[in-house]
Amino acid sequence: MLLADLHIHSRFSRATSREGDPEHLELWARRKGIRLVGTGDFTHPAWRRELAEKLEPAEPGLYTLNPCFRLPEQIPGEAGWPVPRFVVTGEVNCIYQKDGKTRKVHCLILLPGLEAAEQLSRRLEAAGNLNADGRPILKLDCRELLAITLDSCPEALLIPAHIWTPHFSVLGAFSRFDSLEQCFGDLAVQIRAVETGLSSDPPMNWRVPALDGLTLVSNSDAHSPAKLGREANLLEIELSYPALIRAICQGQQAGWRGTVEFFPQEGKYHWDGCRNCGLGMPPEQAEKLGNRCPVCGKKLTLGVEHRVLQLAERPAGFRPENAAPFQRLAPLPEVIAACAGLKPGSVRVDRVYRRMLEMLGPEFTILRQTPLEQIGQAAGPWVQLGLQRLRAGQAQWTPGYDGVYGQLQLLAPEDRVPGGNPFDWIPSK
Repeated sequence: MLLADLHIHSRFSRATSREGDPEHLELWARRKGIRLVGTGDFTHPAWRRELAEKLEPAEPGLYTLNPCFRLPEQIPGEAGWPVPRFVVTGEVNCIYQKDGKTRKVHCLILLPGLEAAEQLSRRLEAAGNLNADGRPILKLDCRELLAITLDSCPEALLIPAHIWTPHFSVLGAFSRFDSLEQCFGDLAVQIRAVETGLSSDPPMNWRVPALDGLTLVSNSDAHSPAKLGREANLLEIELSYPALIRAICQGQQAGWRGTVEFFPQEGKYHWDGCRNCGLGMPPEQAEKLGNRCPVCGKKLTLGVEHRVLQLAERPAGFRPENAAPFQRLAPLPEVIAACAGLKPGSVRVDRVYRRMLEMLGPEFTILRQTPLEQIGQAAGPWVQLGLQRLRAGQAQWTPGYDGVYGQLQLLAPEDRVPGGNPFDWIPSK
């Protein structure tokens, strides 16, 4: 069984970390326990050159980081963890007019190698400035993008990205397509999977019959290496690009084993809301207000839950026959922070995080498999209890809205018994 995170970004995309280079992506994929990671941003010429310099071929269609570029190990034991493979991927932003409306749709593209990326990029240069952003804006109808992609590389796979996100997605509140057929026309049959995005999960998507027969994929859309694996895919396949594509297209019979999900409430577009006024609300409340902010009077940003309800034809709780399994989790630094009442990016949280990796192995192993008793031995009873509740689906959330991430709550004040503080368990240095 391996974990794959196929939708990420390099430092050549806007609003991304300076550490978005192959070295840090490889390091953090290893720490997370991700065996297969997308390169992201294949359309950017400088990024392709860097990938060609620093990666070397491995299994068919996959790459590894050249050992001479590997960063020095900082956590004892991580040198022996499985070596990640890279697969060539990228996201493009199609902005165009169709049926009298402006459409803004993000698409994820998977390719069998850097040569294919070079060929497709040359075809896409006429539609936008590929040097401006790792996620370029293309003046292309999505159907035309799909046609060009398949003509350039028949082995490519195009997946509509984060399909419910309000501003840049195929089914979101602003682009306002109600089906893949409206967007991709006669080529919709070539769409074999959709990315559900951070603000939705499989049960939400199961309510929409138009998505039946499509594989529901989940990826991090990470803008920094440390955010890899916020969501990921589980596969039981040989390491190769053809095996990956078969699993995505053919589902469980070809090795697809489901997804690891954000809690959708943590996503920053789950509920409706107005960021400027600090208001988030469920769809029912927004409807009563005419979908307008009661403070400033402007239109609310309609979130993913609202948009799913508009297209849903099935009741909550419906599960299709043979639906792939999934597991809801939260990143380990967020779990530690929620248990201790701190921010995930704090120095003290990082100290506990590194100790847990040193003692217990990669992050996904800790989140999914490590016995709770060992969690307690490494980080104390607060984190042990928090992770127990996370695995049991007992997390509490203040849902995200209009670009504001949701807030995780795992422990009540009475749960923080004396002596349970994780920082009491960690040496100061």
